[in-house]
Amino acid sequence: MERLYRRRIPPEKVVTPEVARECAELTYETRRQIGLLVNRQGQVESVLIGDHHELVIPHLSRSRSGLRLLRGVRLVHTHLNNQPLTQDDLTDLALLRLDLIMALGVGKDGSLRDAYVAHILSNPIQGRTTLELPPCAFHSFQLDCQQFIQSLEQEIVRSNPGLREGVREGRALLVSVSTGNAASEEGRLQELQELVRAQDVEVLGCITQRLGAIHPKFVVGSGKMKELAIRALQSGADTLIFDQDLTPAQVRGISEITDLRVLDRSQVILDIFAQRAHSSIGKIQVELAQLRYLLPRLAQSSTALSRLAGGIGTRGPGETKLETDRRRARERIQRLERDLESMAHGRQEQRKMRMKRGLPIISIIGYTNVGKSTLLNALTKSQVSVKDRVFETLDTVNRRWYLPGLGDVILTDTVGFIRDLPKDLMAAFQTTLLELQEADVLLHVIDAHVPDPGQHIIAVDNVLKELGLENIPSLRFFNKADLMVEEDVQLLCQRYGGMGGSALQDASLLMIQQELTTLLRGLQAEGGRKGNSHEMPLYPLPATAETFP
Repeated sequence: MERLYRRRIPPEKVVTPEVARECAELTYETRRQIGLLVNRQGQVESVLIGDHHELVIPHLSRSRSGLRLLRGVRLVHTHLNNQPLTQDDLTDLALLRLDLIMALGVGKDGSLRDAYVAHILSNPIQGRTTLELPPCAFHSFQLDCQQFIQSLEQEIVRSNPGLREGVREGRALLVSVSTGNAASEEGRLQELQELVRAQDVEVLGCITQRLGAIHPKFVVGSGKMKELAIRALQSGADTLIFDQDLTPAQVRGISEITDLRVLDRSQVILDIFAQRAHSSIGKIQVELAQLRYLLPRLAQSSTALSRLAGGIGTRGPGETKLETDRRRARERIQRLERDLESMAHGRQEQRKMRMKRGLPIISIIGYTNVGKSTLLNALTKSQVSVKDRVFETLDTVNRRWYLPGLGDVILTDTVGFIRDLPKDLMAAFQTTLLELQEADVLLHVIDAHVPDPGQHIIAVDNVLKELGLENIPSLRFFNKADLMVEEDVQLLCQRYGGMGGSALQDASLLMIQQELTTLLRGLQAEGGRKGNSHEMPLYPLPATAETFP
């Protein structure tokens, strides 16, 4: 068996008769399947030994990379009793993107019988991703392996124009597994697309599946995992992004099968925050959240031969590289927590100074990308960055704003919320979010034009409950109502309580100003903020625009 490594197979041959006969004899003698992984130069990269009915293929991390077409190796293995290719063989062919797979049928006397060959289809046909060639006697089998594989790859490229651009980073497939409400899962998937596009990543497609329970290793079922690997091969995707949070074992299992970068929803959000954080406290909060997310995921395939850091005079082998990385991550987390605590103390002093001046504080809150910064700019004539993408604003912005009949107030724009906000991010941004405790009124901005505004309202209310801020008086403003029919806006206001309008219309800004003035006067008359929520009047969409002072 060791001598099989020395064999050389011509590139135009799948396997030579001499090598096939030697494998058949070994199989007959040991009653075990024998497999060869052969590269395109005809070199035997691995010799595999299975049992009488299956063969386990090792992780192919050293295989061909670059343009993600076929892997660059083919599998030739024996089958006892002249059996054809099994479903496991076809699954390995699809998941591992093998050039092709051949089973050598071994007769009861140890002779070579039939050859069974299959390859990946350039385009699935009625859900089938692989094609089996008609079986024939091994000595009658004829195929120019080199020319066939080149033609197959050319056909894959022709069928998928995106692959013609060559290696290109930032091409992703989105995956969502639903175990509950299908409508809610569809909204989450649309939201994930917005998050991914905010990072300038091209979305090549979405794959969904309904399951009774999440698969512990692959999230999706094993059949869907096969389809996912083929879809990634055909589309040229380099990243798989899951809507669910993945465990370290799931990330490892999926990446080993597909050889693709695997991300989950939380990591996408953390990456966006890392790109958008500009202030010192924002950068610290994002790094802290990333380290907390990364710490339980610090693992490697094997620590047996890892670099040691024990030193002279220590017992045992010393620290492994994995333990060193974890220790350094914990030390960095502790340092960032101290820096964040120091900054939080300074911000607390600033808040005390504002409170001594007696200025009421109005905090604009809401889901991400609903127009909070646009409203702040319109009310205070500011120049805060506004773009139609999620999490454009991460750093808290404070502006002085004059309310006629009441005087100056502080208007605060905060980071947007999102459903299932990562716990690590929630903990890291506690310093920023707790500034909402000083608010006298919360101006809750809602995107009226989304399919289900109620889901956004619930997500924001859940965050406020976690922070213990649900009793602060709030004013709901349904933004972007100018894109809707007036009757629909009125129904929305009646259902959830609030007023509809647009941050780009003077009449809506005047309406917000009047309601906030009335609300703050009522709180001052009561001697400060109470624990009861404010009952909201109902406002239709303004019919005419008025000049906003």
